[in-house]
Amino acid sequence: MEEKYKILEELLASAETYGKTNIELIKLKTVDKVADGASSMVAWAAVVIALVLFFITLNFGIALLVGELVGKPYLGFLIVAAFYGVAGLILYFFKDKWIKKPLNNSMINNMLN
Repeated sequence: MEEKYKILEELLASAETYGKTNIELIKLKTVDKVADGASSMVAWAAVVIALVLFFITLNFGIALLVGELVGKPYLGFLIVAAFYGVAGLILYFFKDKWIKKPLNNSMINNMLN
């Protein structure tokens, strides 16, 4: 009879250890995913900042060039601004299909892998 209780106690101790180990594993996996996501976001932020600075400088050059071609510098800036206004409207109407859905799918895939 004592042997049965001893076996039961060992089984319960093993189950408790298994449970604690499983919880620790889940914590470590969560920390890994959060760290991976955060580091990816910081890396992408650096790339986006560099690209934004590049495109701002490029747009000034294009606006000045267009202004020189049409004869008035301010018209070059207005033409470039109008182009971005139209592009912004197109992006606004298609944002769910072109941006939101692919971004959501990418984030879900990254978290599940």
